[in-house]
Amino acid sequence: MTRLLALTTAIMLACTAPQAAQTDDTSAATPGNARTSEYLPMLEGKRVGLLVNHTSTVGTRHLCDTLLSLGVDVRIIFAPEHGFRGTADAGEHVDNATDAVSGLPIVSLYGKRKQPSADDMAKVDVVIYDIQDVGVRFYTYISSLHYMMKACAQAGKKLIVLDRPNPNGDYVDGPVLDSRFRSFVGMHPIPIVYGLTAGELATMINGEGWLGDNHVCNLTVVKAQGYRHGKVCRIEKSPSPNLPNMHAIRLYPSLCFFEGTNISVGRGTPMPFEVIGAPGKQYGQFEFTPVAIEGKAKNPPHRNTLCHGADLRNVPDPKRIDLSYVTDMYRRCGNPETFFTNARFFDLLAGTDSLRKQITAGVTADDIRASWQEGLNQYNIIRKKYLLYE
Repeated sequence: MTRLLALTTAIMLACTAPQAAQTDDTSAATPGNARTSEYLPMLEGKRVGLLVNHTSTVGTRHLCDTLLSLGVDVRIIFAPEHGFRGTADAGEHVDNATDAVSGLPIVSLYGKRKQPSADDMAKVDVVIYDIQDVGVRFYTYISSLHYMMKACAQAGKKLIVLDRPNPNGDYVDGPVLDSRFRSFVGMHPIPIVYGLTAGELATMINGEGWLGDNHVCNLTVVKAQGYRHGKVCRIEKSPSPNLPNMHAIRLYPSLCFFEGTNISVGRGTPMPFEVIGAPGKQYGQFEFTPVAIEGKAKNPPHRNTLCHGADLRNVPDPKRIDLSYVTDMYRRCGNPETFFTNARFFDLLAGTDSLRKQITAGVTADDIRASWQEGLNQYNIIRKKYLLYE
């Protein structure tokens, strides 16, 4: 017991750094990993696996390094998209490796396989998930969470989610995913902006039977403190290389559709997800040229080519998905084959082919939004069952 108190005190001291800035229109919250008295007892005498990345910090120190320094028996690290230390490009294959700091094996869950093997799970008794998410369906950290839940359920192992605030958790919007378009960028019948933390979504995955084959994960959620859904909750650490700030995070649900089109979202510039454009003056007056940037965009769309478009750095944060960006750029292009350079990926991001068909048919943004409403109403009834926060 004395050892447990020492561990708890040490980690609480490490968590004294503020986790989020507070302003008049935003709230602050402390992540679940600061609630050491809640999860340290579950780790005593256990072999521990970690599904973590560069955002998994306790104060200013990585959770892995902190736990190891306190004598926790960490055996293996599981890494999502962008890798353990967060340096891989979006979509880049991530290989298994050994962490240079801790010496622990790193098993990639983004590449050849998405789910830990039975051999991997045999090495641990409990897995901790501690990753900062952004609350958007096509952001793949929640897909890795799903597969870890399934692996834990199959192996009879416990999963602890150290919950974190959702910076897009103040609204729910977008089409609910059609099961025909299920993929790693959309695994669950939820809207694009689903209004849940990772912990809340995990309870929904369990409760709705989405793991399949009657699997239920032995799940514990350690809640974030001071979080509520009513206000925007700012996060300070970039959750992935191309979401460098809160403004980009807030624009992300509206702009990620462009990843299936000829329109650049600013990858390869200092302004990813804050500018849009493509070669051709018809796209706008603002100019930028994407270039290769190691660890952020090794081969960005329209690399080394002058793009014209719009600078969105000073537009207000959207409070819902703003369809005007994609409909305006489509109108400026005027050719569906030129615009939808990867129509299948566009549909996977949208979770349906209806949005693409509505855009090409000239359906207004208001009518597109109206077509989402029935699905959103049904989803919101389900969502209420799993809310852990006010």
